[in-house]
Order: sequence, then C-alpha cells, then structure tokens
Amino acid sequence: MKKALIFKGGWDGHEPDKVSVRFGGLLEKNGYEVVISDTLDCLADLNELWQYDLFVSCWTMGQIKWEYVTNLSKALAAGAGMAGCHGGMCDSFRENTEWQFITGGQWISHPGGGNVKYTVNVCKGSSPIVEGLEDFEVTSEHYYLHVDPAIEVLATTRFPVVTYYNISNKPIDMPVAWTKYWGNGRIFYTSLGHIDSVFDLSPTAQVMMERGMVWAGAGKQYAIENGLTTARFENNAKMY
Repeated sequence: MKKALIFKGGWDGHEPDKVSVRFGGLLEKNGYEVVISDTLDCLADLNELWQYDLFVSCWTMGQIKWEYVTNLSKALAAGAGMAGCHGGMCDSFRENTEWQFITGGQWISHPGGGNVKYTVNVCKGSSPIVEGLEDFEVTSEHYYLHVDPAIEVLATTRFPVVTYYNISNKPIDMPVAWTKYWGNGRIFYTSLGHIDSVFDLSPTAQVMMERGMVWAGAGKQYAIENGLTTARFENNAKMY
C-alpha cells in the first residue's frame, strides 16, 4: 500500500485541520495509508521519509529548518511526490528559497481580498490531471504568484479582475495549477483552496487536487520500475 504524509499547521486562517482531513480522505479513497502530522519534526529523520510515496503540505507562513528541507529534497529526488494548494504549499516558508525552488512558486498578493469572482481556464491537453475538465468559476482569493518558468501550466486565470496598482500593467494569464519535477519526484500545486469550503463550492477544484495528488504519488513506483536513480543529481546537490 502506498503511504502519504500530510503535514499541517501554520496560520489557522487557511483551515489546515479541515483541509488535511479532506485531502487524507481523498487519498484513502485511492488506496493510500495516510499519516497526518501537526509538527514539522516529521521531516527530521530522512530514514523515515524514505517510506513515503507522497508528501502533502498544508502549512502556511511558518519557518522550517534547513535540514528538514534537505531531507525532503532527497526523498523527493528519489521519486516521492509532493502536492499542495493555496498558501499551504506556496506560502509556507517565505524565508526558505530552496522550498520555493522545489514547489515552483511563491504567493505575493491577492488583489481584492477574499471575495473575488474569477474564472479558472483549463489548459486542455496539458496533462491527464485536467483531462475532461472545463473552465469554471471561483469566488475566493485571486492568487498572484511569482513562478518558476520551468513549470508545466495546467490552468490559468486572467489578471487584473479588480482595480489595484497592478492594473496599470498589461493583462496577464497567471498559473492556477501546475506540475514540475524535483529530481525523480513529481510536484503538483494549485492556488485554489483558501478555506476548506472552496472545494465544495467549486467541485472541479477538488477533482484537480485529487488527481494532482495521485499523479504526484505515482512517481516513486515509476522511478523504481524504470531504474531511475538520484546519482546524476547528487554529485552537485549542495545547499548553502
């Protein structure tokens, strides 16, 4: 049976308790054994991390020890996946640039606050994660992020929607969901999910999140079956 580790905490406004339970239930439905931790100390022992196929981050605006990121980085490079949503993954540890490198982006603003109605545009054909999904509307925070140009974009949203200082710039399509790789590990992120109820009000957001977690969690077995190793990464894998 595949195993997933969900670590949840940080700012309570993103409802990490509720979101982690929701994600745990979705993973159990897909045959995962799920462990939910309310401390980042679950990342302290690299030998323990080897047992997991998937990590799910539900932690907002915290601080993390560099050695914890190093351990997670090695586990991901070996083929484990990581997935997360909203500030629970791309506003987790603002001071840790390696975390941002791994995840592919960092939240910087949500113009208009938490009650903005906007459209999520699915990038059809971009990934099996969004196969058969149609564009949909969300009323929530409209996330503006700084993103890694290496990401594979699965869905976007148009800015600006509300009047804010950025309205003086040209309209842009901001990534809402993406995938990327870290070594042999698969990374999935969606900016949707400010609070738990977003997934009830916009069911397509939950479908995308569930599929993204399952996709990310399949990377370890793929790496094993295809003889992929971390040797080509580890020779130069040094953190400052």
